[in-house]
Amino acid sequence: MVFKRLFSRGKAEAESPAEPRPAQAAEGADEAAPSLPAADELVQAKGATTRFAVPASPSQAEAEHAPRASTQDTVARRQPEAETKPSAPHDMHEEVDRPRGFFARLKAGLARSSAKISSGIASLFRDRLMDDAALDELEELLITADLGTSAAKRIVDRFRLARFGAHVSEREVKEALAAEIADILRPVAVPLLPNPAYAPHVVLVVGVNGSGKTTTIAKLAALWSSQGLKPMLVAGDTFRAAAVEQLTIWGERTGCPVITGPPNADAAGLAFDALARARKEGADVLLIDTAGRLHNKADLMAELGKIVRVLRKQMADAPHSVLLVLDATTGQNALSQVKVFREMVEVSGLIVTKLDGSAKGGVVVALAETFGLPVHAVGVGEKAEDLRPFDPDEFARSLVGLDSMG
Repeated sequence: MVFKRLFSRGKAEAESPAEPRPAQAAEGADEAAPSLPAADELVQAKGATTRFAVPASPSQAEAEHAPRASTQDTVARRQPEAETKPSAPHDMHEEVDRPRGFFARLKAGLARSSAKISSGIASLFRDRLMDDAALDELEELLITADLGTSAAKRIVDRFRLARFGAHVSEREVKEALAAEIADILRPVAVPLLPNPAYAPHVVLVVGVNGSGKTTTIAKLAALWSSQGLKPMLVAGDTFRAAAVEQLTIWGERTGCPVITGPPNADAAGLAFDALARARKEGADVLLIDTAGRLHNKADLMAELGKIVRVLRKQMADAPHSVLLVLDATTGQNALSQVKVFREMVEVSGLIVTKLDGSAKGGVVVALAETFGLPVHAVGVGEKAEDLRPFDPDEFARSLVGLDSMG
């Protein structure tokens, strides 16, 4: 089993309290504070010199020196506004019936997605001849399960070549479907590891508000901290008090410094000062949270572009990774989000969250088929151990309702 191999050298898992839930809507509201996963390879680069593509550097004439916002870390705690103060977390140790193995959690998390595919296959194929009518119905089923028209057609065309005219059972169809889905997903299952050569490895995290950016940042920071790295976090969504407060609390719990600025501070200036501090203090990785207000795309595009340009005043190749966090519950809208954010900044990889709350887990297949961007990790629950490396074979089998291969 791939996950067993990935995590055999890891540390013992530990649990911690759940994520604070601000009264005001906040990103990743259904993901909780991290209890550290055992993985020492949650994110692993293909090679030590691997670099992620980022937008072309502007000319010196175009680059502006953003005004620097005053910074502070979590030692100086601000009192949040009443309407944005996070509520008390629940005790995660109360979840006594929770499945323990990650495959069990993955399968449970994808239950709503797999139910549609599994029941559809059961009704379509009961020792039935795989003819044109059956294949047309299968293609419709895959499209309605959010795999997308292109992936659905690719899979059905493969079925047509390999199995047309044969009598097939429900189990045979599921096994073949899982294999075809895994073939689509394998090229994008690319882990990511902070590269020590960068010192620090700068990770710009983007996505719409509510996608889970802030909690994903905290979980990655907690994981890397448990592996002996020194992460530093930047609360770059300066116009949203709830996001700043949320990341501050996560920083306190994980022991990672959080760089914040005054309300409405310039995000680029804050990122510039944070990078300078990270270099001075020897941080291994700098995780930068950003705004995600797509209703004003022009302003957001300008802000993200400015952050990239200002970071490059100190490090010519920063940011080294640009991660787009997607909420699986949005289904096909996730594809639109990828298109929009790629217009603003060159996205290097994806993290898909909230698969446990979605009946649209098939969208991961659509993303792989449409964009071919690396999928570094998927989230299938509230705890940090529920954010794990993307394993194409286990995901494919879970999606169609099969047991683990391991």
